[in-house]
Amino acid sequence: MGRWRPPSPQASAYITAEGHRRLQDELHGLWGRRADVTRALAAAAAEGDRSENAEYIYRKKELREIDQRIGYLQKRLPLLKVVSAPPPDRQRVYFGAWVTVEDEQGDELEYRIVGADELETGKHCISIDSPMAHALLKRAIEDEVRVLTPSGELRYYIIAVRYS
Repeated sequence: MGRWRPPSPQASAYITAEGHRRLQDELHGLWGRRADVTRALAAAAAEGDRSENAEYIYRKKELREIDQRIGYLQKRLPLLKVVSAPPPDRQRVYFGAWVTVEDEQGDELEYRIVGADELETGKHCISIDSPMAHALLKRAIEDEVRVLTPSGELRYYIIAVRYS
């Protein structure tokens, strides 16, 4: 019996201008870091027995991870569609919007709808592919939004929409 699994669905190709710039900077930085790791790897390899050389093994692993990330970014960046202009109707929720919602307990939460490639934990960003973003898209201020979650349905009210 094999371990075949169907491929995960392709993430949306939208990205904000800031997110695109950050990914390009990351790619540029990775090339510089790769050169440093390659020099350190060559120095570790020159020390002799590679089978017991922890520095050599660590640098090989680090180089492999850098190369994987560079490969991913080189393949993904040309496919991305940069969304830099705000939509004509700024009262509705579209990609790149900062949305303030209020839950049933009266707590306010603020989210920014961004592309899957620019998610950062702790930044209050949600992917455009998430159920919450799907529920918010094209809604306006004072609309009620229902989001289906594994623990049940949650209700939110949109109280503010802004574009930076």
